[in-house]
Amino acid sequence: MNRRNFIKLSAAAGAVGTIAVPADAAGGKINLVEADVAQLQAAMRSGALSSRTLTAHYLARIKAFDKSGPHLNAVIERNPDALAIAGALDAERKATGPRGPLHGIPVLIKDNIATADAMQTTAGSFALVGAKAPRDAFLVTQLRAAGAVILGKTNLSEWANIRSTRSTSGWSARGGLTRNPYALDRNTSGSSSGSAAAIAASLAAIAVGTETDGSITSPASICGLVGLKPTVGLISRDGIIPISHSQDTPGPMTRSVADAAVLLGAMTGVDARDAATAGSAGKARDYTRFLDADGLRGARIGVVTNARSSHPAVQDIADAALLVLKARGAILIDVELPNISKYGDSELEVMLYELKADLNAYLAEFGQGAAVRSLKDVIAFNLIHRPIEMGFFDQELFLRAEAKGGLDSQEYRDALANNQRYSRAEGIDQVLTEFKLDALFAPTGGPAWLTDPVNADHYGESFSSPAAVAGYPHITVPAGYVAGLPVGVSFVAGAYAEGMLIKLAYAYEQATRHRRAPTFPASVTPKFS
Repeated sequence: MNRRNFIKLSAAAGAVGTIAVPADAAGGKINLVEADVAQLQAAMRSGALSSRTLTAHYLARIKAFDKSGPHLNAVIERNPDALAIAGALDAERKATGPRGPLHGIPVLIKDNIATADAMQTTAGSFALVGAKAPRDAFLVTQLRAAGAVILGKTNLSEWANIRSTRSTSGWSARGGLTRNPYALDRNTSGSSSGSAAAIAASLAAIAVGTETDGSITSPASICGLVGLKPTVGLISRDGIIPISHSQDTPGPMTRSVADAAVLLGAMTGVDARDAATAGSAGKARDYTRFLDADGLRGARIGVVTNARSSHPAVQDIADAALLVLKARGAILIDVELPNISKYGDSELEVMLYELKADLNAYLAEFGQGAAVRSLKDVIAFNLIHRPIEMGFFDQELFLRAEAKGGLDSQEYRDALANNQRYSRAEGIDQVLTEFKLDALFAPTGGPAWLTDPVNADHYGESFSSPAAVAGYPHITVPAGYVAGLPVGVSFVAGAYAEGMLIKLAYAYEQATRHRRAPTFPASVTPKFS
């Protein structure tokens, strides 16, 4: 794509342009490309913007930037009813007022979250095309009740990246390859690749991703976003195509901590269909009350020395972040997180056992109309449709999962007990208690790598596993750039400490304001003579 065509596309996608809002809300005008939920609500409250107009704006950006132009491939499907839903919410606003902060706000959700509407729920696989969800996933019900407009589904690493050890993140057979808005030849990481790329490119206001280990936090960091993986069970997993009930959770992917706080609160709630949510009873629902710009003052933060980056530029960014934390009043204590290596192998064992059991249960309810009703069927489908499903990588993890026994297996029980012991009591909990810490700090990971379907992913370092295996909350926030590629820093804490993490991340974000919009370069890789 040449520069002239890019400028034309930018003008077309920005047809809505800037809009007037009350001076006391956003200083007169806002640019919809980077507008946050509060600004959009102020514009709708003033009458300068409607949900239908906003929804049409995002659909225009999807057409210009996702389906043509840079061709991000972030959105796998658009909701054909989105404009009608937005119009109905506009009428409701006029008649009775807004339901809350998400009223009329377009949101994208990952294509492993069921919706009982005109859209598919496929995890990016042709094996699930035709399945008709009998009902919305619980979190979708919550979002609709909050007045959000479900704009569409986002692409993902197929089957949330559990099919193969040699996968290319961001690729699915149904959706193709999601491209990184900060360098189109770079990877978005996985598996919530589409949600990350879409929100980085302002194809919607906010998005929902899911994580088993790193699938929210890694793509968020790599795409210059805030990503919040909550405590397992804070948000119901009902209606979400699963990997592992011990570690799976949905969570917000947004351009700001404030938006993550609003979205998180809207999705929470006790759900009888997900027993893990019982532990969330009585926990906070309004996470915006933790948005304190002075929230770092007096906070005791453990700097995880055995999670330092070996990439000098990334560690420089993390060190600069530590200077900000200290300047804003945080108390920094160097700590070592013990026993990280003791659940490296057993984590995958638990995933494989639970994948077989959990996926079969999901398909029994939500797979009606699809060509498959079990993991065994999915494996057979992929073999029959090898040219479209397995052109880049195989399904050896599916085969290993299918060979596993049930959840009453002693091997499974031992692996799960090992994970919980070393990630919780003799891991995160031990360090938080010993040093009286509010949270742990580390670089989230490295910058985006070049997409290479021949040699597969090469992630580099990541700080996702401790919180993922423990089922504890983890937030990443933009911290800087390496050669124009975003890098984030992470805060991790104990169960249901989302409020504390939001407070720390918000204070850091407000002190630094590192996020900047992407410009969709073809590459940032220097050419050698």
